[in-house]
Amino acid sequence: MSTQNKKSFLTYIGIVLTILVLLNIVSRNLFFRWDLTENKMYSLSDSSKSVVSKIDDRLTMKVYFSDNLPGEYGNNRRYLQDILEEYAAYSGGNIHFEFYHTDDDEKMQEEAQKSGIQPVQLQVIENDNIEVKRVYMGMVFLYEDERETIPVIQTTTGLEYDITTKIKKLVDTNKETLAIAKTNGQEQIKNENVSQLLAQRYNIRNINLSESVAENISLLLINGVEDSLTIDERQNLEDFIARGGNILLAQNRIKTDLSTQQANPILSDIYTLLDSYGLHIAPNLVLDLNCGKVNVQQNLGFIRIPVPMDYPFLPIIKEGSFNDEIVMVNGLESVRLMFPSEIIINDSVAAAENVNIIPLFTSSNRSTTMEEFFNLNPDPKANPAFRQLNEAGKVLGVLAEITHSENGTLSQFILIPDSRFIADDGGGAAPENHIFVMNAVDYLLGDRELISLRSREITNRPLQDLEDDVKARWKWINILLPSMLVAAFGGLRMRQEKNRAKILEEIYG
Repeated sequence: MSTQNKKSFLTYIGIVLTILVLLNIVSRNLFFRWDLTENKMYSLSDSSKSVVSKIDDRLTMKVYFSDNLPGEYGNNRRYLQDILEEYAAYSGGNIHFEFYHTDDDEKMQEEAQKSGIQPVQLQVIENDNIEVKRVYMGMVFLYEDERETIPVIQTTTGLEYDITTKIKKLVDTNKETLAIAKTNGQEQIKNENVSQLLAQRYNIRNINLSESVAENISLLLINGVEDSLTIDERQNLEDFIARGGNILLAQNRIKTDLSTQQANPILSDIYTLLDSYGLHIAPNLVLDLNCGKVNVQQNLGFIRIPVPMDYPFLPIIKEGSFNDEIVMVNGLESVRLMFPSEIIINDSVAAAENVNIIPLFTSSNRSTTMEEFFNLNPDPKANPAFRQLNEAGKVLGVLAEITHSENGTLSQFILIPDSRFIADDGGGAAPENHIFVMNAVDYLLGDRELISLRSREITNRPLQDLEDDVKARWKWINILLPSMLVAAFGGLRMRQEKNRAKILEEIYG
């Protein structure tokens, strides 16, 4: 090769390498990805990008992950690295992450444990032997003088939500304060599940409505009022609403006891207050074909065993019954209620009081209501109402926006006609309801960055319920179609063989 050609070749190689280096540098911040998954699980959401854009100082992520993890756990590590690269790219250089290898490194293991990341035991197959390994799969976030930890990462489901929530908690220094309010005539209801979830992002207080609501409280959660409010309680509640306070109220009209199969109307002036805003809770119970199950004792020979049966008094709100125009609920897949009553919207009263009422969700179009005489028997043979589920959906959740003309403030009011919707022994134990409650609180407090992300992380994909005639049709299709296809294929092959035999006979015959 001549000297001139050699210089040209080296110059060409240098130009190519320079272009590749520049492309890699630029692509760290300018890139795109085709994500064909339904919920875009391999792309950073707009919510996460919005949270990341608020970081104004260095945020360090230390990831402690063991090497040579089996199967899906190894995939989790690769997914985590990919998504952290996106966080870093969108942070404008403020996010830095590093993976630390903990295998056979006692110093690194000790550092991980000091950060709140404890080892977990996994069964792995090595050299045809099943062994139990202690592995580390967690990460710690360091921002200014604060620290947050994800101690174990065992699945990619909900991982982006967890990471973004931790970042938001570090970046948002001013926490909103909300309170769980109780009246003097109200029984003590445990709602630790919901309280623990909300405490991750908000300051939680327990108050009694007999005392004035503090000015720093922006939202009240009230559940299960069973007696009339005292003069002070009602005045404090009305004052809170008048100054622009927001409320999430879980309130039924009928008190039920499944163990005794008793149901009685609740007598309280809370309904008068609701009626003044155009929100009327009917004195009935809503039944829905889409429902939860209860165990019913059945005789099996000489013994009695519990048999799970559908119980329409426990409606499950599913996709298609949510208001797609409201971000709070448009990504939800299900919400569970217990003995709810129907909400009837009085438009004339609402308009007169400057109240805009928006339905959030309804029961399915296989519903009905029960009034006056309440038969709570879970056995469908003893409860004829279970065979009359043919009415249109009933409103079971609303958002009311109250405009106060005196001071120009806006109050938002979410009403769920289920007194135990956020209680530990009721809806508060259902993970589906947790997502709705978190969305509702964020919505009422005007912090909507995580709502769409939280809904996107839902992975419940139940099989679609089919009518009996549809099930029968598909059953016969599955039985007959394969046989027909095999017979058709056999006939086609037989015809081809006959044609082939005929051609051979003509050639050699």
